[in-house]
Amino acid sequence: MATASFLSSRIFLNGSRTEGFGFQSSDLRRLSRPPVLISIRRPPPRTLEVRATGNVFGKNFQIATYGESHGGGVGCIVSGCPPRVPISQADLQVELDRRRPGQSRITTPRKETDTCQILSGISEGMTTGTPIHVFVPNTDQRGHDYSEMSKAYRPSHADATYDFKYGARSVEGGGRSSARETIGRVAAGAIAKKILKMLLGTEILAYVSQVHKVVLPEGVVDNETITIDQIESNIVRCPDPEYAQKMINAIDAVRVKGDSVGGVVTCVARNVPRGLGSPVFDKLEADLAKAALSLPATKGFEFGSGFAGTFLMGSEHNDEFYTDENGCIRTRTNRSGGIQGGISNGETIYMRIAFKPTSTISKKQNTVTRDGQETELIARGRHDPCVVPRAVPMVEAMVALVLVDQLMSHRAQCELFPINPALQQPITNGSLLMPELAQ
Repeated sequence: MATASFLSSRIFLNGSRTEGFGFQSSDLRRLSRPPVLISIRRPPPRTLEVRATGNVFGKNFQIATYGESHGGGVGCIVSGCPPRVPISQADLQVELDRRRPGQSRITTPRKETDTCQILSGISEGMTTGTPIHVFVPNTDQRGHDYSEMSKAYRPSHADATYDFKYGARSVEGGGRSSARETIGRVAAGAIAKKILKMLLGTEILAYVSQVHKVVLPEGVVDNETITIDQIESNIVRCPDPEYAQKMINAIDAVRVKGDSVGGVVTCVARNVPRGLGSPVFDKLEADLAKAALSLPATKGFEFGSGFAGTFLMGSEHNDEFYTDENGCIRTRTNRSGGIQGGISNGETIYMRIAFKPTSTISKKQNTVTRDGQETELIARGRHDPCVVPRAVPMVEAMVALVLVDQLMSHRAQCELFPINPALQQPITNGSLLMPELAQ
């Protein structure tokens, strides 16, 4: 910098005054630099991409549900299903029949057969590995039942929040907030349940453990031996006959008054392999909680000892380890609910999901219109006085979807190379495979 300043000063002092600024034109040419070319590139035009959020669940075994309560139909598209899995329409229909409306006097009287159609992804009774499309038509819509609700919001329903978010909504049947959306989940869950059963012998069973103030006492049902026949032996899906009748009576009492009640669904998953779940954001219980709480009308989730565990000390709550007669490391108790550190430990997984009372009731309630005017509303339409009996297959489906998704993730990461036999067990056991898959 000093040298440059010195040269510039000399040129200025020694230059001819005839040039007007103390330097000659030759000096200017000597100091000039080649011209610098600056190229300005215009950025490519931006494109606005809108992603339809909230309709897809899962990472490896992925489902997308579609349709609305009073539209042409509902369904799902399953992506990532392994090929060569024997699946039929009957496999799906069994689960859909458990979910469908009009089953008994304690469910909605809407009459739908919920007959499913498999439109793609299955050939000659086997999955092809390509997307599976399942469609169920709506056949018993009554849009005129919702005329009052097009003007006023149902208290505690999604009517208002859909308007707040989108500025528009499907009035008839609640649109996507309707429980008919869960048809796609149950259909996809049926596929997931069959994969788990065939591959691992995993069983997923849910049942009603509470309706309003009727609570099934702890220990009345053995989660290790409970069967689907016990659960399906009555219309409320409580495996204990005595308490089942009390629950039915509780629902009947509010049904005739045009009111509703809530309850709790307990779900158990047996023969779940070790190792499912990943720290820290993909913990197994975190995925199960999201899956369960994505169902309509859910208000709470707990697994293992849940909130009751907060009343215990560590010495009381800890599940002590032991080695069984087969040399397998087990826990003497199961307050962890089959999950420790977000990873399954091989014990039975159990959880409880709370459902609120159905918000659409035929009793007069105070509310406001869409333009903010206070008014009274008596809702019409056909709705469950208690959602928990029909929620049972929905809960099972969501748990199955999580377990299959986590199973595929585990095998892709942890069994790509040979396992450490001193600490790990292979997830799959060839002896558990059905003949169709063992070939």
